[in-house]
Amino acid sequence: MNTSIMEKLHLEQVSKPLNVHVGDTVKVHYRIKEGNKERIQAYEGIVIAIRNQGAGKSIVVRRVSYDVGVERIFPIYSPTVEKIEKVRSSKIRRSKLYFQRKRAGKESRLTEIKKSKKTDSVFDKAEKRRSSAPKTEIAAVEALATETPAAN
Repeated sequence: MNTSIMEKLHLEQVSKPLNVHVGDTVKVHYRIKEGNKERIQAYEGIVIAIRNQGAGKSIVVRRVSYDVGVERIFPIYSPTVEKIEKVRSSKIRRSKLYFQRKRAGKESRLTEIKKSKKTDSVFDKAEKRRSSAPKTEIAAVEALATETPAAN
């Protein structure tokens, strides 16, 4: 498939800005479906990695629960992620904080800093595309996204 069509499909899925960086303590509110009931649960921890793949962007959040380190991967633009709140920012010097896995207690603390807000480039690109694209082009991309391949 043409890369420009794939890029258009990815940008259509980007619905909210991501103002989270590695080293931030975040609270992720995500939907849990149990039988026919649905509820929202919060998961608070430190972002130790961000995988930037356009609309497939995901974050790895680590927390220690009952002396056991637990990591979860959250796809940012998934409908199951309701919102992401930034609790605090920390001073870091690496893009991936995998060394935190070996640390415990006071040793695992990160120095808190006050960060200025940076914008999410993927979200900005998607917003720019939505405002400048003619309505017929958007309808064509949506039709491509809903189209199912024929069975052989």
